[in-house]
Amino acid sequence: QEIILDRQKMSYRIEYAYVCHIGKVRNNNEDNFWCCGESLPAQNQGMDHIRSGSVSQSELPLLAVFDGMGGESCGEMASFLAADACGEYYDQKKKQFPKDPEGFLKKICTEMNRAVCDYSTENKIRSMGTTAAMLVFSGEGAYGCNLGDSRIYQSGEGLLRRVSQDHVLGGSLFGKSPLVQYVGIPEEHMALEPSLVRLDPMPGMRYLLCSDGLTDMLSDGEIADILTREITVRETVELLLDRALKKGGRDNTTVVLCEVRETEKNWLRRWVDKIRKRYEGEKDEEPNAGSGF
Repeated sequence: QEIILDRQKMSYRIEYAYVCHIGKVRNNNEDNFWCCGESLPAQNQGMDHIRSGSVSQSELPLLAVFDGMGGESCGEMASFLAADACGEYYDQKKKQFPKDPEGFLKKICTEMNRAVCDYSTENKIRSMGTTAAMLVFSGEGAYGCNLGDSRIYQSGEGLLRRVSQDHVLGGSLFGKSPLVQYVGIPEEHMALEPSLVRLDPMPGMRYLLCSDGLTDMLSDGEIADILTREITVRETVELLLDRALKKGGRDNTTVVLCEVRETEKNWLRRWVDKIRKRYEGEKDEEPNAGSGF
């Protein structure tokens, strides 16, 4: 059953923190992200520190993770092109998101796919692509969207739920299973079919977007243990990355974490309503003045 918030245009802020790390084995970084206007250039060695910030839901913030694929620096370019196309479309059209959230996200996927495919064709590259995991907030809730195996998790009330779909071809006895959906699929070969999910953010809920550099190193149980701790989003990102590196850090690792926080105005309104209801209840319980012997 779908949960609908009693919103009254609920006002909340999104506190976020993110990092993109090259890992301990790879010599290049094929991951990228788009986080409230920030991303990395095509050629980079990841980030040397965690960044964080806070944004109102009224600004329709978008967070995204990309994990590039392809040899000869093609992975870096694919993830960069996707992040760049994502940010460009979002900056130009974000006011359209509340009117048609699913159409908006599908269009972003189309624009990202075109950017990667055009580059591949122009440079005669046979195979390049990137995963994508995106999350967009508004006053009416949030929507998640993904292509490939970069994931989106929701954490709240002590429970962890994966809200994205892994687009992989069954199981594999040797190495990782191939992706059946990703950014960079030529339109004549296969239709682009992103997974979309409607979410209902509540105060205290956390959303994690990450590349497989994290999920290949940590189980869902280990991730849940860290996400449910009463520490800041920045400290949580730091701990997730630290655990992944200590367990081998075999791949580039990108972690974007956000938490829904109630604004002071919203909290004050609820407090006033609570006091008012208590006062009205006490008034109703007063004995009638005319009663007696």
